[in-house]
Amino acid sequence: MKRLFIYCGYIAVALLCGCKINPQQTIVMPNNVVTAKIEEPEQLPIHTSEGARNLDLEAPLRCSVNWNAQQIITTIPFNIKAFNLVRNGRNDMLPRYEVNGFSFDTMPAEKALYKLLKEADIRVIAKDAPYASISAENLRGELSEVVRMIAEAAEIYYTYDANNKTLRISRKSNFSLHVPKSRPILLSVLDVLRGAGITDITTDWEDYTISFDADFALQNKIMTLIAYFEDNPILVAFDVSIFRIYPNTPNGEINWQNMVNIFDYGTIRTAKTGVIGRVLTTSNDINIQTLQNYLGQQAKVEMLSQGKITVPNLWLSRFDIGKCGARGNAWSDLSILAKASLEQGNKIFSNITLEKTSGQITQFNIRSKIGDNFMIIGIPNEIFGVAEPKSETLVFMVPRIIRTTKTSKHLEYNL
Repeated sequence: MKRLFIYCGYIAVALLCGCKINPQQTIVMPNNVVTAKIEEPEQLPIHTSEGARNLDLEAPLRCSVNWNAQQIITTIPFNIKAFNLVRNGRNDMLPRYEVNGFSFDTMPAEKALYKLLKEADIRVIAKDAPYASISAENLRGELSEVVRMIAEAAEIYYTYDANNKTLRISRKSNFSLHVPKSRPILLSVLDVLRGAGITDITTDWEDYTISFDADFALQNKIMTLIAYFEDNPILVAFDVSIFRIYPNTPNGEINWQNMVNIFDYGTIRTAKTGVIGRVLTTSNDINIQTLQNYLGQQAKVEMLSQGKITVPNLWLSRFDIGKCGARGNAWSDLSILAKASLEQGNKIFSNITLEKTSGQITQFNIRSKIGDNFMIIGIPNEIFGVAEPKSETLVFMVPRIIRTTKTSKHLEYNL
């Protein structure tokens, strides 16, 4: 049994247990009446046009990679005060009532709030009840403070509409995260949110704000991310290119072994086998151009997608290749999950996972030097349901280091 105690004068709130959640249940509590209404989603026979759905304001920044002028180490100044997480929406002040000796025992939070507010003739609407059960003994203080403590103990949010005397509570609230005016930092925050499974995001590219719905757990994660930039000013950025390869050799295979003979010995530094495929770390002698030249001698090579992933040190980020490539094909749901850190001795540790909507394809732990590249080879396209003609997918990645420096100055330019 987990207990959370909060003291204010003589105040104790204990979080006792959770309840089964029905995310579509709305409970309205007006004047001694409790009713439940199940809201079914409306089925619309007509959908938004494909062209409108495919409009992506992020694509020009995300999908632009300059392979001919890459900076392996970049320094970016940012104004730390620009980081700010705020709740959106109207939230009026509760009436200035004093609470004296309010107690309840093992009660869902929505019922506790109804019990507290009924004498003030305030209606309670619980959007996605039931919530966690809590207990309290002899709560005292202003009404707003007591409501806040009950909500925080149950990990729910509330908004009050003074005109209608209505308190609405829910597990999630809408937030806006204000980000410093740095595009790499903005991309890194977007990638972290997606790495956490948050995909319903609205980005304002002019104001550098990201809006999304969050529960208490995600809110705490975002606050931790903001604090991260105070103490860990390192980002690992990956330039990524994904190719589809159709070998034209008699056996339908790429002769990867021949790369060892063509390039100087030591150009390919390591080769590591995964559940599916292999990952090679190489010097920059094997770059995007020399790789395409080598493959072009024995295969038809098509670029599926290219773009950037930006990973704060030790965080998990996500890049969906469909954002930077043709949509609606077998490869559209391929994603790259990246976790990276800069180690002593100018080594980069990378954890790279390839996955589809249906699950993980393969995963690699990679240690490379700053300035090295790596590529994942040998991913048969049967995984994507494409058996003929025989082909494979290749992922080429170049890690880069971005060092951020804090400043109190206002930065007028965008990086």
